[in-house]
Amino acid sequence: MLKDYAFIGLLFIAATIFPIGGLVTSWILRPKKPGPIKTDIYECGLETVGETWIQFRVQYYIYALIFLIFDIEVMFLFPWAVAYAQLGLFALVEMFIFLGILVAGLIYAWRKGVLEWL
Repeated sequence: MLKDYAFIGLLFIAATIFPIGGLVTSWILRPKKPGPIKTDIYECGLETVGETWIQFRVQYYIYALIFLIFDIEVMFLFPWAVAYAQLGLFALVEMFIFLGILVAGLIYAWRKGVLEWL
């Protein structure tokens, strides 16, 4: 029975060795001549102009969180849609409950004014 887990152990070892091997190889092969131009701060290939520390509005984070919630919702809906024929009525009711909870959260955020762009 232990040999059934040999493939999982081999996969774990390979998944550990490949990234570490790539990092070690790049560390060995990299150029090691630091200078003021190489250590200078840049963004998108351009030198920075002015203050580099800025605060973003909270709405950006709220929209990102709402997008993440609905992205995760799609990840839950896709397997359910693929196996819909075998699941039956109970799974359909459960999915409507799941969607109802998410829609209720969206309506709550909308009513609280979180989605308004000021």
